[in-house]
Amino acid sequence: MNMADQKNMLWGELRRDEPMARHTSWRAGGSVDRAYVPVDLEDMRLFIASLPRNEPLYVVGLGSNLLVRDGGLRGTVIFTHGSLKEIRAERTAIYAEGGVPSPKLARFAALHELVGAEFMAGVPGTIGGALAMNAGCYGGETWGIVESVTTLDRTGLLRQRTPANYEIGYRRVILRHGAEEWFVAARFKLLPGDGAKSRATIKALLERRIAAQPLNLPNAGSVFRNPPNDYAARLIEACGLKGRVQGGAMISEKHANFIVNTGGARAADIETLIELARAAVKQKFDIELEREVRIVGEPHGV
Repeated sequence: MNMADQKNMLWGELRRDEPMARHTSWRAGGSVDRAYVPVDLEDMRLFIASLPRNEPLYVVGLGSNLLVRDGGLRGTVIFTHGSLKEIRAERTAIYAEGGVPSPKLARFAALHELVGAEFMAGVPGTIGGALAMNAGCYGGETWGIVESVTTLDRTGLLRQRTPANYEIGYRRVILRHGAEEWFVAARFKLLPGDGAKSRATIKALLERRIAAQPLNLPNAGSVFRNPPNDYAARLIEACGLKGRVQGGAMISEKHANFIVNTGGARAADIETLIELARAAVKQKFDIELEREVRIVGEPHGV
């Protein structure tokens, strides 16, 4: 980029001591030292390239799969929601940047008479997060419709990659070779179809989700991955933990694999319930539940 281009660029907003409770779906947790809200992908690329290589860096969309401990985060968070927001149709594919909410992809595809992305309506969070964990529901998984992805590394380099570059499994995506990268965009391969039927399917899936999940209270979706041939919710419920309360947090009475913030929950309350459920299932069934949610940061007072 030449000097004239840099002068014409719009720069994002750098914030200090930003409360992460504002940016996670649990509405709990401490603050981050620095937070950056880029204006677009190019701004994000240049900002990351300017950081010291040893700077702890986190890229956050809607924070729907994240618990930040009460002591907060050392380092920098970059928020992509509202920044990486481009989405467009390309014949039988949809290109979407990492900050686009996953349900928007489902609706956008149906609007353009493309089918295959309906299940994304039930995936909370953004495209970037869905790619990072191969999020899915109702029989579909994110990487099942991925044609290619765009990633960004610590040097500010953008790369185009395909599914062949990754080991992909249930709620797991690992780059085969290379350093840390973040998903900033993807191209989803879909099929021509009936948009009206697709919208009807989306409506039915959302009704099913509302009926089964405690969406009226702040939560982070499923806390644990389902173990092979079983369901985490069934195991937790069988341990008698539905409705268990810790401070302002509760294991949902509606769905035992959800922990909800009933009001004023600390991250420590939520983490205590996570560990309680994990330990109880291990003791009763000798099954080690694996978290879907990511826990980061310092315990309070550290």
